[in-house]
Amino acid sequence: MLDIKFVRENPEAVKAAMRARNMEWDSEPFMALDVQRRSLIGQVEELKAERNTLSKKIGELMREAKSRDAGGDDAAAKLAEVELIKERVRANNEEIEKLEEELTKSEAALNNEALSLPNLPSEFTPKGADEEDNIEVRRWGTPRSFEAEGFEARPHWDLGPELGIIDFERGVKLAKSRFILLAGLGARLERALINFMADTHTTRGYKEWWCPILGNAETMTGTGQLPKFEDDQFKTTTGLYLIPTAEVMLTNIHRGEVLDGASLPLHYCAYTPCFREEAGSAGRDTRGLIRVHQFDKVEMVKFATPETSFAELEGMVADAENLLQLLGLPYRVIDLCTGDLGFAATKTYDLEVWLPSYDGYKEISSCSNCGDFQARRANIKYRGVNAQGEKVTSYAHTLNGSGLAVGRTMAALLENYQNTDGSVTVPDVLVPYMGGVDTISA
Repeated sequence: MLDIKFVRENPEAVKAAMRARNMEWDSEPFMALDVQRRSLIGQVEELKAERNTLSKKIGELMREAKSRDAGGDDAAAKLAEVELIKERVRANNEEIEKLEEELTKSEAALNNEALSLPNLPSEFTPKGADEEDNIEVRRWGTPRSFEAEGFEARPHWDLGPELGIIDFERGVKLAKSRFILLAGLGARLERALINFMADTHTTRGYKEWWCPILGNAETMTGTGQLPKFEDDQFKTTTGLYLIPTAEVMLTNIHRGEVLDGASLPLHYCAYTPCFREEAGSAGRDTRGLIRVHQFDKVEMVKFATPETSFAELEGMVADAENLLQLLGLPYRVIDLCTGDLGFAATKTYDLEVWLPSYDGYKEISSCSNCGDFQARRANIKYRGVNAQGEKVTSYAHTLNGSGLAVGRTMAALLENYQNTDGSVTVPDVLVPYMGGVDTISA
């Protein structure tokens, strides 16, 4: 969530930032609600101050009426005045109660306006209209030339069923379209990838967590899924939501807390199943493992100070790259422009793995610095010392990144490691996790 004070004082800057994100922001509803809210706060504070003054006056009159110097008529007059003031206090209380009800509604409406605004792009984010304006930062690895090897690469949605490790039809039978069933070595490969990713992150300084996969509305609001993207979530009849990523849980671990600045940065990771009601548009992405309603992912989350968060983002990207390099999968790193930035992000790098079935690169990880956007929503602060040696309490910066999306990694492995006979070679780093199996055959 953006700082309401900043929005109030810089509406044109916010409008410009929203335009960079390809959206128009009408500031009038926000400003009107903000004026109304501050007016109501002023009225309530004024009435409370008056009530305090009247309450003190009542105390003074009661003491004077009971004093030895007060005569009968004088005491009666003071008590009568007390009753009149009490009437004013009762009327005052009724007015305060009425105004506070209006204030609650006004604050809720203003909060909803603020919650609907995406994060502001950072000064380091390239400007652009859409994905065509994203900037390629670097590439690693050389895509394999199957033509030179004398055979045509086959897509994973054909390879998987023929190897008996992916069953799309029974996945639909058990649930609905875009749910999958893994069998035999397919299930083993999924588990191997999860363990390999989690083990690798923990050896690089990440603390592993095991999280619930159902979150309440406050948790989902903290990271930005609610209220704007409620229709994209699976929701239970009890009001809980199936999480779309472990980022939701890992970030909210410290919701409502004040962290010790000396402990930052914190590096967390977790494996969870992920659920998304919205699974992409029609087309090639709906085939295979690329866009499904349920998928596995190992997620990285960091808590950092404003001074270190962008350096931590570069480190997070390196941690995701490390996995792809260990797996021997060609990839490229993309710096997303303002028009392609996610809702909560101020800067994002995408890692795209080479997929022969696309004859191109496909996103396998997205690493974002959210600045203090999520921390404001979830009220995550830290207490530390600034560059001037002054003690400060401020909002932490949060970062998140896929490390990696397991289904897409499996798709990339099947396609990039396929052989002429239809078998698939298992990368060396996964063989121990596969119980020594180095080739998956039909």
